[in-house]
Amino acid sequence: MSKKYQNGFFVFGFALLALMLSQLDYREVVAGVKHAGYWFFAVVMLWGVLYLFNTYTWYIIIKATSKGNNQGHREPSFGFLYRLTVSGFALNYATPGGLMGGEPYRIMALSSRIGKERASSSVILFAMTHIFSHFWFWLLSAGLFIATQEVNLLSAIVLASTLAFCMLGIWVFIVGYRKGLANRAMKLMRHIPIISRWATRFIEKHREELDNIDRQIASLHNQNRKTFLTAVMSELTCRICSAAEIMFILLVLYPSVNYIHCILILAFTSLFANLLFFMPLQIGGREGGFIMSVKTMAMTMSDGIFVALIVRLREMIWTVIGLLLIKLEKT
Repeated sequence: MSKKYQNGFFVFGFALLALMLSQLDYREVVAGVKHAGYWFFAVVMLWGVLYLFNTYTWYIIIKATSKGNNQGHREPSFGFLYRLTVSGFALNYATPGGLMGGEPYRIMALSSRIGKERASSSVILFAMTHIFSHFWFWLLSAGLFIATQEVNLLSAIVLASTLAFCMLGIWVFIVGYRKGLANRAMKLMRHIPIISRWATRFIEKHREELDNIDRQIASLHNQNRKTFLTAVMSELTCRICSAAEIMFILLVLYPSVNYIHCILILAFTSLFANLLFFMPLQIGGREGGFIMSVKTMAMTMSDGIFVALIVRLREMIWTVIGLLLIKLEKT
């Protein structure tokens, strides 16, 4: 990646981060960190491990698309991909619309190593698998709620809506895996008034590249089933393990914590927050999700606010780390 684009991503990310930092109540932040104690550092370090799962998913996807596509390129190391993973998520956290920041950065940073088409297909596949695992996580969590919690009329309506939403999402992604997604996404963009002309010109100019990307996307599902299932299971495992973050925080408030409750809190909160994907760091949506989910688990509103605060601070710390890694990356 050229120095110009590297600096552009860095400045853009830090500008958004500075805007979000200006909205914090620092007295509340200091009080929250003091109250969390060493568990706050456990939460921050946990994500250093969780990003290994994400990196592994992306790594095996790239390996699966390497046959016949090397073209003399130097394959990226796991450490290089780990840095791009952390930086990509940092940009996604800070960027309204989520995938508007991290995915273009990953493609540009990886293109010099494995070529633009392979970089694009691997990043699209990773993003698809990451989101696909969320739908499975929400679907399984809905079943877990039915099996372990009392279901009333309101929760039954929410669960039915969640199940329908997840099944629809899983179906859409399976179709995308089987037939590719690049051409479909660009054709969809042709119907958006502001960018329709640009999308039409892009399709006409890059039709062959888009077809190649779609073939590489479809090949993972159709020809590399073992890799496909391993990638999905890696991301799903990461979702389940990330509930440990909720457990660490709740251990500050309670002498013992039910991990199933932590999974349900995470599932409910992440679903609610992702419905508000257009907001930077899902400001407001994530906090509201935590408050509603802990109340469902018979906890207090102050518990939800405390959990949301610690998670928000963890996200900002890893956003800073990810943005600094952009500057440390060699051009």
